[in-house]
Order: sequence, then structure tokens, then C-alpha cells
Amino acid sequence: MKSQNTRDSSKLPELRLLSPDDWQDYELIDTGDGQALERLGPYKIIRPEPQAIWQPSLSPSVWQSADAIMVSTGGESGGDWELKNAIKQPFVVDYKGLKCEIRLSRSRHIGVFPEQASHWDWIENKVRNAGRQLKVINLFGYTGMATAAAARAGAHVTHVDASKHAVSWASHNLELSGLGNAPVRWLVEDARKYLKREAKRKSFYDGIILDPPKFGRGPSGRVWDYFEDISALLKQCRRVLTNNPSFICLTSYAIQASALVPHQALQETLKGLDGTVSSGELVIIEQSQGRILSHSLYSRWSAD
Repeated sequence: MKSQNTRDSSKLPELRLLSPDDWQDYELIDTGDGQALERLGPYKIIRPEPQAIWQPSLSPSVWQSADAIMVSTGGESGGDWELKNAIKQPFVVDYKGLKCEIRLSRSRHIGVFPEQASHWDWIENKVRNAGRQLKVINLFGYTGMATAAAARAGAHVTHVDASKHAVSWASHNLELSGLGNAPVRWLVEDARKYLKREAKRKSFYDGIILDPPKFGRGPSGRVWDYFEDISALLKQCRRVLTNNPSFICLTSYAIQASALVPHQALQETLKGLDGTVSSGELVIIEQSQGRILSHSLYSRWSAD
């Protein structure tokens, strides 16, 4: 006889892997020995990739043809770029007409997260098929590819990031994408403080995009810690949703947790709202052997 505490396993969430397949200017060529060989536009680069615990599939000569290699100096993103060949910097990559300027700096982060193209397609589809102009906020907006996708589809977007440099970069990317006249508002602001003010002003949004870091500091030095702060942030997001919201798109980058964690947090936050939460991992499939690298967790709520 089953215990009263036994749950029906058929009701367990189905976690999915999402991988973009329409990139022309990006390719994960090969991985191995803790590194990833990638192509960005006309250039090949090598970046640290701790997940690649296997051996590379391609020959050393292929890897040696890279134009630049990042030599890690410790930490999650620090390092120095060693240029093997001349690279015109900055240079631009294109995803279906959305353009992003790439810059090699003292970080493995170069201005774009290629795996998030799956989100850009989804966001653009949600906005375009809403049957009305959506008001969307992009929190922790970084260099603005999600902002550009929503704006191109017709949304009025508020882009929020604590880094003035990132906001300027995002605005430039919008111009590069031919969307300089799109209705986008740019704010250098702490996401939590801004949401509190929006709730007091009764300013509401139909769609919310949020990509919080694992750890960070706001403009005033306020510390952000994912596990300590994500629950309160999601509650603030709920307070600024319209009565007829369309979507929420949450990315959880570089955290040591199952996708079930943000999945259940988003479900709990949106309890009482009709709609569906889907979750999983954003991945890139390697070209050489088809091995899969997971880059972040995602949870998306859709009203339909």
C-alpha cells in the first residue's frame, strides 16, 4: 500500500534543454582540457571552460589556429587575452539582424551570451503575438540583446542595469541593430530599488526579463547574492505585473543548483495566476562531437 506522502511521479516537472540552432556568427567548434574553442564572426577564440573535463576531439593544429586565447588569472571571470593574430576591436556579431559589439577585455565575458539566443527568439515571439503593445522591463539587462528582441517585436521596453558601462553598450547595440528609434528607456539603477519605486508609483509591466548574477554590487555598493535575494526579487516582480501579464523570463547564471530551484520559486511567486512555468538549461551543442555544454538555468512563465 502506498504511503499517504507518496506523490504521483507523472506530475514531476519536465526540465528541457534549449539550444539555439540559427547562429551564423557563432559556433562552439570544440571543447576539452578545460577550454572551449569558439568562432565569433570571423575570429576564433579560446576561453576557459571548467565543464570540459574530456579530451579535445580536433587536432592541436585546429586549436592553434585560434586568433586569441584567454589565460585565466583566477576567479570566475578574470583573465588576460593573448592575441595570436590581429583582431580588429571592437567587432560586431549578428543574430537574425540583432547586432552586438564584441570586446575582449579582462573578462571571459565578451558582450554576448550565445546560449541566450533561445530566449531572444521566445521573447520576440511572445511580444509579436500578444495582439497589443506590451510594456516590458529588462532587469540586469547587460548589453541589451533581449531588450533589442523585445523592442524589435514592438514592445515598449525599460532596460535596467547597475553598470553605466553596460547600459551604454546596450544602447549602442540597439543603434547597430537599426532600432535607435525604438521606445526604450535606459536606466542605471539597482533592480530592487527600482522595482520598489515602480510598485509605489503603480507602474506595471506585461513582461519581465531578468538575468540576475550569482553575486554582484549595485551602484551604491549594495551586495546582491542570488540565493539570499532571488525570492524577494521575484515577489517584487509580482507586484509590478499588470492584471493581464504575458510572460516572465528568468535566467540563473553560474549558480550551483538544479533548475528545479528557480522553477519552484517562480511557481510559488505566481501562484494564483493562470499560465505555465517551463524550466531547464540553456545549452550550446559542440560541432566536433556533439557534446553539450550547459551555461545557465532558465525558468519561463507564459500566460498562454
